[in-house]
Amino acid sequence: MRRRYLFAYDVADDARRTDIFQALRDHGDHAQYSVFFCELTDRELIDLRSELDGYLNHAQDQLMILDLGIASTSLSERLDVLGKPYRPPGRCQVV
Repeated sequence: MRRRYLFAYDVADDARRTDIFQALRDHGDHAQYSVFFCELTDRELIDLRSELDGYLNHAQDQLMILDLGIASTSLSERLDVLGKPYRPPGRCQVV
């Protein structure tokens, strides 16, 4: 079962921040500067957490992961936005 997660990070170093951005971009939708929505299985979450942990300086950086529940629930039902609306990028599957 896939679950939806919100990832938010505050990373001091440009190179580490770029590595984290690229890893999250490969797994989810970029919502704001340092915020991503990702739909992951348990295994994908474990692998992504391990990858991201390798980029962090634990004394300087912070990465927060919020479990938003099962992915079959529409994000628009759970997300309240003030100001400019959130429009997730279109996704297509390439085989």
